[in-house]
Amino acid sequence: MSTLSLLMLFSGIATIALIACYLDAKFQWRLNDWMNGQCDNPFISSETKTLKACIQEKDEKIDALTQRIETLEAIVTEPAYELNKKINAL
Repeated sequence: MSTLSLLMLFSGIATIALIACYLDAKFQWRLNDWMNGQCDNPFISSETKTLKACIQEKDEKIDALTQRIETLEAIVTEPAYELNKKINAL
């Protein structure tokens, strides 16, 4: 094989691998697992829905915790809180 044909072969393989990685990251299709023989069907919707539900639940928890932290910061930086703390210290 000539150098050009080898270069085109490796470029094609690399392109396919990069496209599969992109589709895995964007749509959770598990194409790389399928190409490596680690799953039967990369388009199983139940596993994808479960993964999306877990991610959504995690995001909701993070949002709730962020709101709680903002509320606590507002309470602690309030001047009346500092005055009450000084009065209690006496």
